[in-house]
Amino acid sequence: MRKIRNPWLHKEGYNCFGCAPANPIGLHMEFFEEGDDILCFWRPSDYYQGWVGVLHGGIISTLIDETAGWVVTRKLQAAGMTSKLSVTYRKALTSDEVQITIKARLVEERHHMATISVTVENARGEVAAEGEAVYFVMSEEKSREMGFTECGVEGDNLLPF
Repeated sequence: MRKIRNPWLHKEGYNCFGCAPANPIGLHMEFFEEGDDILCFWRPSDYYQGWVGVLHGGIISTLIDETAGWVVTRKLQAAGMTSKLSVTYRKALTSDEVQITIKARLVEERHHMATISVTVENARGEVAAEGEAVYFVMSEEKSREMGFTECGVEGDNLLPF
């Protein structure tokens, strides 16, 4: 497993709700690559609950969408934007879960469109939500205009916690 370097860290104005480490109200997501998969290991808190003690469905959707976006960033080496997002909720996730695992994989790429499958697992490894995201993949030229040059990894055998 290798930690993915965030290519946006030094981009002026970068304040993504999902992955910007300096966003005071953001999710502070970090990403790892393992084979064909992009993974995120995330710890929720009561700040992100909907009903008492339950993680808000919109936050779960954001976790799915953001991880899918990092498939485009790392696997396709491009910037992209969500075109369509479908989420199926299977089990409630509590806001005090020790860890949530989000796993995403490229399913198909056609005509600048990438379809990505995503699962969200609770701390016991049970699938709590599934998603499918369709991303518009920017051209190399447009990606550069947006400040994207490349997305690499830090090294091998890193553990998230």
